[in-house]
This record gives sequence, C-alpha cells and structure tokens, in this order.
Amino acid sequence: MSRRPLGFLDRLAHVPRLLAALPASLVGLFTLSSAPAVVAAPPQAAPAAAPAANGSACPPLLNHTFARLQDEKPQSLCQYRGKVLLVVNTASYCGFTNQYQGLEDLYARYKDKGLVVLGFPSGDFFQEKKSNEEIAEFCENTFGVKFPMFAKSSVRGSDASAFYKQLAQQTGVSPKWNFYKYLIGRDGQVVSAYASTTGPTDRKLLGEIQALLAKPAP
Repeated sequence: MSRRPLGFLDRLAHVPRLLAALPASLVGLFTLSSAPAVVAAPPQAAPAAAPAANGSACPPLLNHTFARLQDEKPQSLCQYRGKVLLVVNTASYCGFTNQYQGLEDLYARYKDKGLVVLGFPSGDFFQEKKSNEEIAEFCENTFGVKFPMFAKSSVRGSDASAFYKQLAQQTGVSPKWNFYKYLIGRDGQVVSAYASTTGPTDRKLLGEIQALLAKPAP
C-alpha cells in the first residue's frame, strides 16, 4: 500500500519530537527567535524654555512687589519693564500735595508713549493719612488720580522698602521730603533724581522724559 505525501499540517505534528531531540541550547534559539525584539525608545528632547511675556527679563530694580493702594492686591513692578517710570513718594498734607494734579496730567499726556507715574504714599515725614482707604479716597476725589499707586510704605532709612533702598543706593540720595522723584529708563536703570521743588511741569524734567520715551524698549 503506497504512502501519501506528507502535507504541511503533517509536518507540523512532528515539530515537538524534533525539538525534543535537539540540545537545550538550540531549542532556546528557536523559541526566543519568534519573540518580537524590544527597541528602547529614544529619549525625548526637553521642551524649549518659554520666553518672557515681552521677550525681556525683569530688571533687578523692578523685581519687587507692592500692595495696590485701592485694594491691597499684590502688584509686581515687573509689569512696567520697558516703560519710562517716574517714581514719587507722596503725602496728603504736604505743601507739595498739589503736585498730584500735575503728575496726573503728565501721566495722561505721555502714558500712550510709554510713561508710567508710580505713587508711593509715605508717612516718613508725618504728613500722610493713617489708612490706605483714606489715601485712595483723597487722591481720587481731590485730584482724580489714575496713575498706579501703592499702599503706604517707608521710603527712607532702615525701614525703607527694598525698592527704595535700591533707588537710594544707585543714586546716592534718598528722599529728603515728600514728592521726591526718581526717573527710570526703559532698561530699568535709574537715570536721575529730582528734589521735591521740581514740579511735574519742570522743563528739564520734561525734556529728560521726552528723550527717554524716544528710545526703543530693550
């Protein structure tokens, strides 16, 4: 009786016997070779650091936070980087208090060009109201002040805020009276200091402000 040729399925039936007859080392090669190779994924590149909001870092001089006068919410001075800043320590009962109006007019005139007046009420010379609420009400009702103002703080001596200590260090002078003024350029560097007697309409002060505004932001 003739034998029929072995088909594919018949050959598969003999595989276990063939593997049993092979040395263990060769069996391992046959069985492992059927498993898919595991390739380690390449390391992911770290995401690039996001640039600052306006493409520039905050200057050290402006790296300070103050409470806003009206509601005492914290405000970072970094938001004013790239601006020309006129920093003024203010008071409600001073002979120079009427400079509030000139400062507000100056701010309204040049704010679209990049000028910001920053008001810092202080009782260092004993001529300021007791509470921030009283100061805010006085400034709004008497002079319609819209430029940024901050909570009452000290501007001279050992109790001065870190910001005012830096201003004094960079210029060599601290406020000698209310409405002393510091002018800061777009690069966050102090340009000059002005005495209380220098009003907001002073020709030299205006000329310097206009020259600083003409420079592009860094």
